[in-house]
Amino acid sequence: MSQPLFGVQVPETRDTGTPPRLRIRWVLVALLVIGGVVNYLDRSNLSVANTTIAKEFGLSSTQMGLLLAAFAWPYALANLPAGYLVDRFGPKRMYAWAAGLWSLVSVVSATAGSYGALYAARVALGVSEAPFFTSGLKVNQRWFAQDERALPISVVNTGSQIANAIAPPLLTSLMLLLGWRGMFVTIGALGLVIVLVWLRVYRDPTLREQVAIKGAETETPAPSGTRNAGWGQLFRQRNTYFMIVGAFGIFYTVWVYLTWLPSYLETSRGFSLAATGWLASLPFLCGIVGVLTGGFLSGRLIKRGVSPVTSRKIPIAGGAALAAAAVLPVAYVDSTPLAMVLLSVGYFAAQVPIGCLWTLASDVAEPHHVASLGAIQNFGGFLGATLAPIVTGSILDATGGSYNYVFLVGGVLLLVGGSSYLFFVKDRRPATA
Repeated sequence: MSQPLFGVQVPETRDTGTPPRLRIRWVLVALLVIGGVVNYLDRSNLSVANTTIAKEFGLSSTQMGLLLAAFAWPYALANLPAGYLVDRFGPKRMYAWAAGLWSLVSVVSATAGSYGALYAARVALGVSEAPFFTSGLKVNQRWFAQDERALPISVVNTGSQIANAIAPPLLTSLMLLLGWRGMFVTIGALGLVIVLVWLRVYRDPTLREQVAIKGAETETPAPSGTRNAGWGQLFRQRNTYFMIVGAFGIFYTVWVYLTWLPSYLETSRGFSLAATGWLASLPFLCGIVGVLTGGFLSGRLIKRGVSPVTSRKIPIAGGAALAAAAVLPVAYVDSTPLAMVLLSVGYFAAQVPIGCLWTLASDVAEPHHVASLGAIQNFGGFLGATLAPIVTGSILDATGGSYNYVFLVGGVLLLVGGSSYLFFVKDRRPATA
């Protein structure tokens, strides 16, 4: 039997097959993965060139920490309007604008002749990259039903982990060949190619496709003349603040890896620049598996009858706890192989929550607020990402280069972040949402 929905017959149960016309949604996921790779290569180029740029500009660890954070704090702030803009204008236009701007900024960064100019370029990069993941979240919300959403969102998030894994060897090789400025230009050019492909391929699903994908979940268009509740309403909901705190704790430690791992391997473990490029990729390779593991576990829990919100929180909290257990002892381990194992396990576990974080935003927000809540959560995460390189640089200057407190702070914040999600984030929507 079927029931009419806006003039379209809607099956009571959704067809679990993938009609040929709907296969485009996986093409879009693949494009988002590739875009994520390029996006994160743009973010990672400075951390790979950390010691080289510090020598060229004569920077202390604290100054370098401030420069490494110059991307994160404007990115955090720009996420707030970015989520609203993606909900308002859609992912096609916002992603194209974002990718085009961040690519141009990367090219311009190569011309920086002073610390101030490079700092300003990193600020601009943070602002321009803000709509990327919220656009990806919106694409998934439009093209996938709730019970199948965790996997594609996790797959999209592997783009960043693939980039993190290949960035140390790839960017180190480019830097040795072209210099750090040539490396910046090369990655910027790749982003412009992504823009052209995205504009050519992306489209929103038709109403019939939405019905085929979601069945009775298909969103009802608002009556003519009415408006959705304002974006600011999200700041009157408890979930929003607990998601900010949770993302803060998890992203903090992730960004210690992203910004200081190459330097840690060089200064504390005594590896050369070339060797660091390959060794630093090992934890990030594990991160690819971690993101997919989180999506897989969440999907399995849903199939076993666990509620969508709980099925996201279990991998988030479990991954954060395992990451903390691995990260805390790193600084006290003399064996370099054991330290690399702990770092790899820690980053694997820290990435298990990532895809589930984004999926959770689509589970607890109403459809017209999905990108906005995801962006606000990402804002909280990047407050942590902003502080991570600054605090780490300050600790290193204060302790003569010791990483003991660096890993201690990261481990504690992982536990705080996981607990915030596990105990306090709930589905508080009305039953009819």
